[in-house]
Amino acid sequence: MTWSQMQPLLYNNTLDTLFMVWWSTFYAVLFGVPLGVLLILTDRGGILQNVVVNKIIGAVVNIGRSFPFLILMVALIPFTRLLVGVSIGPTGAVVPLVIAAIPFFARLVEAALREVDHGLVEAAQSMGGGTWTIVFKVLLPQALPALVAAVTTTVITLIGYSAIAGAVGGGGLGNLAYTYGYLQYETNLMVITIVLLIVLVIAVQLLGDLIVRRLARRGSRGSSAVRVGLRKAPAPATAAGEPAGTAPATDAPQERVGA
Repeated sequence: MTWSQMQPLLYNNTLDTLFMVWWSTFYAVLFGVPLGVLLILTDRGGILQNVVVNKIIGAVVNIGRSFPFLILMVALIPFTRLLVGVSIGPTGAVVPLVIAAIPFFARLVEAALREVDHGLVEAAQSMGGGTWTIVFKVLLPQALPALVAAVTTTVITLIGYSAIAGAVGGGGLGNLAYTYGYLQYETNLMVITIVLLIVLVIAVQLLGDLIVRRLARRGSRGSSAVRVGLRKAPAPATAAGEPAGTAPATDAPQERVGA
């Protein structure tokens, strides 16, 4: 196969892979973040401690993570066809990719939120902060670098899953490698496909690491400012309204010792 023949195949299937990874990542973040937050809030010692709810959510997440992706994709064919009208191609592959990615990402979110200093949560509670305030003003902002790292890991995992999906009719670079590289023995096309997948993974990892480093630097400065602000307390006022430790003013001259 010549380069002019390979080029449109590589271009179209790369777009299909990006389509699958983009939409599956979007829905994984959309549903995985609330799920991970619920796992933290309902855990023992959490703001909304509820052991029963926590166990149920944890069991659902664990069941979702236990399925090998290839088996999950085959098992979801009727549901995928019912939901999007097709069970093959990039659109059909998005559904099992999303269902596989949500519990995976939810556990990463849970791990990221556990790293937040509990003292900041307690300080926010002592100042009257409610559940929404603690989640959106303390937990998520403080865990943002770790959450970006979790998104990076999820995207890389989904690139691998999309290649598996391609081998069973999902489209994308995996389908290209299987159809032409394996079935038709087009070694050159197989090598180029592998290189493209490696380049995608490296690019995602480098971009994610760059964002994490920048957020970590900003977060360290912001966390230090929060700690300093929490440690500072206003000086108690005297009965006259003057700060403690300030000598009361008087118009009478003080007597000199020995006068």
